[in-house]
Amino acid sequence: MPQAAPAGRPPSDDHPALRSAAEALETQFLTEMLKAAGLGETPESFGGGAGESQFASFLRQEQAERIVQAGGIGLAESIFASLAERAG
Repeated sequence: MPQAAPAGRPPSDDHPALRSAAEALETQFLTEMLKAAGLGETPESFGGGAGESQFASFLRQEQAERIVQAGGIGLAESIFASLAERAG
């Protein structure tokens, strides 16, 4: 049985590789935005060190992926439309 498309995504795509690339770009963008917003940062007094900041990046990456899977912010759709237009 085919899976339903996530929110914001058309049910069928003629270019799955382009869709994947567009979603990867949106994921990276959201990861950087979450980092700039301070998600995953701990107070200086906690003292988690370099390992803590590394694991915080994994958390941001996973949360960005979940946001994109839930429909994202529309960036992947715009990128996909542009790439699909160029691909013909």
